[in-house]
Amino acid sequence: MTEVAASVDSSVLVRAEGGLGRLTLNRPRAINALDLGMIRELTAALDAWESDPEVRAVLLDGEGERGFCAGGDVRTLYQQIVGGDPEATGEFFRAEYALNARIAEYPKPVIALADGITMGGGIGLAGHAQARVVTERSQLAMPETRIGFTPDVGGTWLLGRAPGRLGEYLGLTGATMGGADAVYAGFADAIVPSERLGELREALEGAVREGQDLDTALRAYSTGGRPQSSLQSARPWIDDSFSADTVAEVVERLRTRPEPEASATADTLAELSPTALAVTLAAVRRARELPSLRDALAQEYGLVMWFATTQPDLVEGIRAQLIDKDRDPHWQPATIAELEPDAAASALSYRPTTPLWDGPPV
Repeated sequence: MTEVAASVDSSVLVRAEGGLGRLTLNRPRAINALDLGMIRELTAALDAWESDPEVRAVLLDGEGERGFCAGGDVRTLYQQIVGGDPEATGEFFRAEYALNARIAEYPKPVIALADGITMGGGIGLAGHAQARVVTERSQLAMPETRIGFTPDVGGTWLLGRAPGRLGEYLGLTGATMGGADAVYAGFADAIVPSERLGELREALEGAVREGQDLDTALRAYSTGGRPQSSLQSARPWIDDSFSADTVAEVVERLRTRPEPEASATADTLAELSPTALAVTLAAVRRARELPSLRDALAQEYGLVMWFATTQPDLVEGIRAQLIDKDRDPHWQPATIAELEPDAAASALSYRPTTPLWDGPPV
């Protein structure tokens, strides 16, 4: 068997036990936020195990009680942008998106345990696995618009396939999903009580060792049934409002709805980057029509590089939320009413200098 070694001090713990390859994100103080080194370690392990007959499935989880993965290292992204190093920014996203596609296309089963906080880049890892497990502690979200950005890591692919207009709602607002919401929206497959995750890991290893069906082991520890989702009950006002053609019309419809949650959502949107909202609305809808995850990732790569190289809102959003932490971003433009009508079209037509994949653009 090919050995892939990693010390306990590594940001990714890599080991194989009884035919089960184990990948554990190991930056618990940062809620396992991804940096380029971690992405490369994960990729190297998957590459080594693909042709290893003794590794028959892969389990992906995170160290610590707070969460599986809080996302990408946006502080480093901020430093790259303000430092004028777009190539480093592109290198990170190309490596990350290649890993997202690798997980989705991996020839052996990948099981992800998205316990606790799982956002942004964490969705890019767990959301494309063949079996996606959440718990009662899970908090899943694509919160990129809150930093003047747009969902990526294949997030628009998942959002575009959520029921009704939940994709637009979740993408624009960055709303957090609990376990039941994540299953309903198509971001997860099963809910397992967090106290039983250790037993589940042992059961999965035993199933792999004995050549048994992994789904049987997952079902044995799942809560079963289809738990009630708050998103499902909110579908009437979400679908009505987020089917509007523009962000301005979405807000207008939300204001006319009788539900208090609709008005609160309109207030949330008014605080976020108008450019990020317009681009996200268009990106989710276009991803809904794309033929594959790789196409969605290529679209997202163009959008994130457009934001990183041409738009002030991304740097301003990171500054306000994570650097100065004043929670007072000054967006350009400042309001939805001031948005240029072609803002989203300009973003979607942008082509990075270095493409994500070889071949013609999306």
